[in-house]
Amino acid sequence: MALVTIKEMLKRARKEKYCVGAFDASTIEMAMKIVEAAEEMHSPVIIMGLTPDLQQGEMLDYWLYSLRKMAGKASVPVCLHLDHAKDMNFLKKCVDMGFTSVMYDASEHSLEDNIRLTREAVEYAHARGVTVEAELGHVGDGIVSGELKADDSYDNPDDYLTGTDELKRFIEETDVDCLAVAVGTSHGVYVHTPKLHFDRLEALNQISTVPMVMHGGSGTPDDQIKKAVENGICKLNIYSELLSAYYGELKKKLEESGTLSIWVSKANEKPLEALKEVVKEKMELVGSKNRA
Repeated sequence: MALVTIKEMLKRARKEKYCVGAFDASTIEMAMKIVEAAEEMHSPVIIMGLTPDLQQGEMLDYWLYSLRKMAGKASVPVCLHLDHAKDMNFLKKCVDMGFTSVMYDASEHSLEDNIRLTREAVEYAHARGVTVEAELGHVGDGIVSGELKADDSYDNPDDYLTGTDELKRFIEETDVDCLAVAVGTSHGVYVHTPKLHFDRLEALNQISTVPMVMHGGSGTPDDQIKKAVENGICKLNIYSELLSAYYGELKKKLEESGTLSIWVSKANEKPLEALKEVVKEKMELVGSKNRA
């Protein structure tokens, strides 16, 4: 099935009130299992490339070549999405090289600068048939990449919630295709118990003319995710739960074997299957099963 843009994929999701899972794939093996899960669930899927991964050496070329080939063979719709780019030149390079969707994250800037930078990304991408996600408000950080910031107050921050007035202006002035909103979730592993602001999400959904995105899906309780989908979330980002499942099984395998001299294919069997199960569970949870 052909590669699709995020706009095509989320337009239907919003209309039919379900959500599409978006999963970061740091390796080709991870991407393969994500696609396998999507095919078994008959679900559309968004596979994301992490900017820190792709900026290492020639990784972008190899990753994108493999993923485009993989997606082209898939029996379900696949969107290849660049996750959290903050370097405009790198984003433009990814657009030129074949991503179908990109995210430019200027959420740490002022509203005016966020609008200006996002509009620049949108104008460049749209001219080349690529869709754009942005972030308004600021989703906090828990434990990301195994590290906890010295000041952990940014986790699950109420002070950075997306404002309704800002949302309307942002969409009108940027022409963005979907928007990540801050309603109480955090990237990575939660330091504090998540508390989603559904009153705010409901108000944003009534105003937004584009599909809304939730970052920080890992570790958010299932009932809160379901309620978020009911209130307009059409794309849910997942990564930390994939890593926890993968590394948990890998740790068991290494401890059981008593040696580190294990063939990679053997060591990876159960970890990759555990990762795949998480993907399938999330697809069931957000309602994308049998929507392909």
